[in-house]
Amino acid sequence: MVKHNDQAAILSLNRDNNSPGWFWAQDDYTGVEDQAADFNASLVSMGFIKAAIRRNVRFWGALAIAGFLIGAGVYLALPPVYQASTQLLLTVGPEATPGTAILDDQAIAQSRAVAEAALNDLGLERSISATSFVGSYTATVVTDKVLLITANASSSNDAVKRASALATAFLKYRADQLEAQQKLVFQGLDQQVTQAKQQVASIRKQISAVSAQPPSAAQRAKLTILRAKLGSATSAFAVLAQTVNTDKASIQTETISQANGSQVLDAAAPIPPHSRLKRLLIYAAFGLIAGLTIGLGIVVVRAVISDRLYRRDDVARALGAPVKLSVRTIPLSRWRPGRRGLATAQSTNVRRIVTYLGSTLAANSRGTAAMAVIPVDDPQVAAVSLVSLAISCAQQMGLRVILADLRDGAPAARLVGVTKAGINTVSLDGVQLVVAIPDRDDVAPIGPLGSESSPPQSAACGEKLALAFASADMLLTLATPDPSVGGEHLATWAPAAVAMVTAGQSSWTKINAVGEMIRLAGMRLVSAVLVGADKTDESLGVAQTPGADRGDAERAFVAVDGNTAGGQSNDT
Repeated sequence: MVKHNDQAAILSLNRDNNSPGWFWAQDDYTGVEDQAADFNASLVSMGFIKAAIRRNVRFWGALAIAGFLIGAGVYLALPPVYQASTQLLLTVGPEATPGTAILDDQAIAQSRAVAEAALNDLGLERSISATSFVGSYTATVVTDKVLLITANASSSNDAVKRASALATAFLKYRADQLEAQQKLVFQGLDQQVTQAKQQVASIRKQISAVSAQPPSAAQRAKLTILRAKLGSATSAFAVLAQTVNTDKASIQTETISQANGSQVLDAAAPIPPHSRLKRLLIYAAFGLIAGLTIGLGIVVVRAVISDRLYRRDDVARALGAPVKLSVRTIPLSRWRPGRRGLATAQSTNVRRIVTYLGSTLAANSRGTAAMAVIPVDDPQVAAVSLVSLAISCAQQMGLRVILADLRDGAPAARLVGVTKAGINTVSLDGVQLVVAIPDRDDVAPIGPLGSESSPPQSAACGEKLALAFASADMLLTLATPDPSVGGEHLATWAPAAVAMVTAGQSSWTKINAVGEMIRLAGMRLVSAVLVGADKTDESLGVAQTPGADRGDAERAFVAVDGNTAGGQSNDT
């Protein structure tokens, strides 16, 4: 059962000696005409990002741990890898730019042709593709004449065999390529000699043809010219033949030098494996960093693009009313329906909310205190707080209380065990409460304040509610205005309202719409209660409007039970 012995003294329900009316504990509020035309949520700053990271520490922490476990699992699932390496000393020919020849040799060593030749030597051409085999080894340039080949395998012996086969296949393939290049050069040189020889033969043929002609001055002149050409061509042919022979000898010597001078510098040998524990930690560390990066990235991106409000100032500006009380997250007994769910009311934060709600009660002209609590998002905390306030007033002050639940699903009425629409009387903790639930089809139920001269006639507020309200001391209403219906009927249940917002659950548009609907209904929007406030939020929660003076801001803070309520962060 719910006990509220410590709440009677802190309810600011002051009666005048000459009048049964209830009075406001504070009289400042933001009217419709004072509301700013628009407001953009807080600019993204480092403080905003830090707060988002702190709020979501469990999320990105879980991703970091998951990455750590996945990294460790990947290492354990993969077979161990053994490595072997060999170094090759390569003799290179003339280079236009020093160091370019070794880069060509590196590319050749990692080519499919060399891989296929090595697989043939190993007898693995049917079990391993050349493409996958190329990915299992690397060729690294050590100097402009030294090439390092490192091969991976499932065993140390296989790694050594692969490295040795690759070195042999590369040297043979390189030698074959040098010989093929030499043949191409020789073919070009021989073609030049053939062309020069053909030219000499052609001139001699022309001389023979002219010599067979009848003697004449023209014949003799032509023979003189042809014999001069023959001498020049013969001399050029001799020089070319000698040059070609010299070039062939030089090229052949260079090819032999490159082919025979290139050899294995260090024979293939296994590389000592790293410690399994060290590799496990490396894989796990990479997984941890990856998970942490992904988690923080998601949190930051979500915080930047989200339109949900967390800070007191943002909520106050969107609502157009100050946030005079903020509490930390309240755990709810969602799996304990009915009266057992009221166990949450004993928490410190709920008692603070009840205290503050009691201080905002106001009376109508008939002298009955009436107040509406408007949950913008989650109605459970508001329902628990309102029921707890009703029980406290009935127990400690002997007040006759009517609890009206206009929300879909009637969360407040369900806490006291009432689910049937109509006017119900329930006994709870030794007191009686009148619980009013409108008919499901009545989307805009009219309350007892709808008519001052005659009792209301709607289905939700008939004769029973009129009689109960005539003898009641207090009317507490839980409701949320619906934009599709409007909120004008809420003014018939209470002259003033307190909005209850859960940090991070509602957008600026939604909160602003609720505040506007309350004001358009003709009700006073006293303030807001922020549930789940971030302990790093240092904003005041004052709805400062243009032209407001210092006194207006100071009046937003009203003492409740000796503590400042306005903009207060209750981190207990």
